[in-house]
Amino acid sequence: MATSLRRCGRRLVSSVFNNREFSTTCQGNKVIQQQPEQLQETGKSLNLCSAINQALHIALETDPRSYVFGEDVSFGGVFRCTTGLAEKFGKKRVFNTPLCEQGIVGFGIGLAAMDNRAIAEIQFADYIFPAFDQIVNEAAKFRYRSGNQFNCGGLTIRTPYGAVGHGGHYHSQSPEAFFCHVPGIKVVVPRSPREAKGLLLSCIRDTNPVIFFEPKWLYRLAVEEVPEHDYMLPLSEAEVIREGSDITLVGWGAQLSIMEQACFDAEKEGISCELIDLKTLIPWDKETVEASVRKTGRLLISHEAPVTGGFGAEISASIVERCFLRLEAPVARICGLDTPFPLVFEPFYVPTKNKIVDAIKATVNY
Repeated sequence: MATSLRRCGRRLVSSVFNNREFSTTCQGNKVIQQQPEQLQETGKSLNLCSAINQALHIALETDPRSYVFGEDVSFGGVFRCTTGLAEKFGKKRVFNTPLCEQGIVGFGIGLAAMDNRAIAEIQFADYIFPAFDQIVNEAAKFRYRSGNQFNCGGLTIRTPYGAVGHGGHYHSQSPEAFFCHVPGIKVVVPRSPREAKGLLLSCIRDTNPVIFFEPKWLYRLAVEEVPEHDYMLPLSEAEVIREGSDITLVGWGAQLSIMEQACFDAEKEGISCELIDLKTLIPWDKETVEASVRKTGRLLISHEAPVTGGFGAEISASIVERCFLRLEAPVARICGLDTPFPLVFEPFYVPTKNKIVDAIKATVNY
């Protein structure tokens, strides 16, 4: 898997990310739509880690109410995504916290409730669970329980998720489905540097608490032309990044690169695949997926999290309800296994290109 991802890194930049119709840039309180060619004119080649860092710089620079905090963030964090922030903006706005995820999120809720932009980092998504109660019982319900008199909509929780090649069962999990069950929060996962910057700025400026899962496998692997200026990408809008007629593939985050490779291989055998990046899991763009499945008659969903109870099950159920009479085959799910995330057996656990290609063929030939 590591080898195949490295091979597709540059190709992915040039082929997958160029079909977006528009993005937005924010100037003060004014949001302006921009065409892709306008974005590319001012672009600079960045990896995903640097794109996150650039977004955080912009957030802190454009809004004095913004604060970045978490374990080790003042000297750059374990992945170096916050490098240089404390030096530029001071340790009153970029600071370390104790090793207490519940405290980090609880502090962020209070900070956001006072009309600030709280950008909290959980060092690994695997360690977000001590903060689960604060997220699902406090942040998600804050606006509802006060009858809209109070809210913590300025809270954004950043956290690296997913396979990294050597993380094992405590540093490789994909826990997004736990939070997709909770009304009141948004869940966003970028697939590339340009997407990461634009989506993160949208999350920080959104009026709802957001969990922003960053695919750590791609921090330095994915390189792309990223606009240097301030821009935002819309939340809850899926993107068709490859058009096709025989089967619809849906994924998010790092899995998009694996799925794109599978689409190329399937095409060599005469199978036309439509590939959709969901981007926002809650609330997700059902209409775009439905329209695609009505055209192709088939659906395959892939994610790294275990198959049972994964978010792919929700997508599958929703599409079956909406498109039952249009489906030509059962919905396929190529996901992680129902086991703890292994170390030496990671290649057998994660959904690979070959697994997806086999499922594409089986679904099309059903």
